Amino acid sequence: MTDSHQPVVIGERRQLINLAYRLLGSLAEAEDVVQESYARWYALSERQREQVAAPGAWLTTVAGRICLDLLGSARARRERYVGEWIPEPIPGRSEWLDGRSAVDPADRVTLDESIGMAFLVVLDSMTPAERVAFVLHDVFRYSFAEVADIVGRTPAACRQLASSARRRIDTSRGPSGAERAEVVRDFKRAWETKDIEALIGLLDPRATATADGGGIAPAFLDPIHGVERIARLWMEIATRGPAVTLLERTVNGQPGLVAQLGDTVVSVYAFDIADGRITHIWVIRNPEKLRPWTARR
Repeated sequence: MTDSHQPVVIGERRQLINLAYRLLGSLAEAEDVVQESYARWYALSERQREQVAAPGAWLTTVAGRICLDLLGSARARRERYVGEWIPEPIPGRSEWLDGRSAVDPADRVTLDESIGMAFLVVLDSMTPAERVAFVLHDVFRYSFAEVADIVGRTPAACRQLASSARRRIDTSRGPSGAERAEVVRDFKRAWETKDIEALIGLLDPRATATADGGGIAPAFLDPIHGVERIARLWMEIATRGPAVTLLERTVNGQPGLVAQLGDTVVSVYAFDIADGRITHIWVIRNPEKLRPWTARR
């Protein structure tokens, strides 16, 4: 069975992965969504496919609706999740298995400000409809008429959804990549040398640390608040924990750290930074979320 649209359809894969990851916060689920979208395309008869004027738009609509359904069921799954749920961290291009991955990450997820961990965490606080409307319109520049077709509401309602979501986003300009990298590098050095005073100086007084072990890997279950509590905890990790190797890596497009035990990545650390100090640390230890960092060809 031939498909005259095949080159165009296959060329949409990167766009669909980018969209689904931002909507779901999970690369594994995003890839499942794209597979399901393609399965529905090829389930159409040849005549039905020929009648589709814009295959890319058709696939985006299908993927968006699948994501919307998944976001609705995700809330129930999160209630059963052990500890805090953090979006799946994505390696930077140069760090994606040191170039040994079967798929170039540039073909999977484009790294920009809409992929930062802080941004994804805010997206996760939105209702499913708000998240889909906001990401489609503000990030991917779809019109509200197109968004309405996916969300199943009027364009005016989708405009209101996106506006409500937009109010939660911090639009202030953050530090440059070089400034972020310097703070993360100083944090790594203080951690390795067990310099608690240096750690305290790098943390915002109202800093928060959140960990995600998923009930699989050891991790603190509740967020830790306050500079001194966080600093003491990190000193305890440095003193009593296993001797890990800390590596400076790009995590969701921003400077972060990776902890390796032997050849295995056991933790990924993402940071939010303001005015030269760390305001939030996200610790991802759930091994199911570390597969992009540890898998081999």
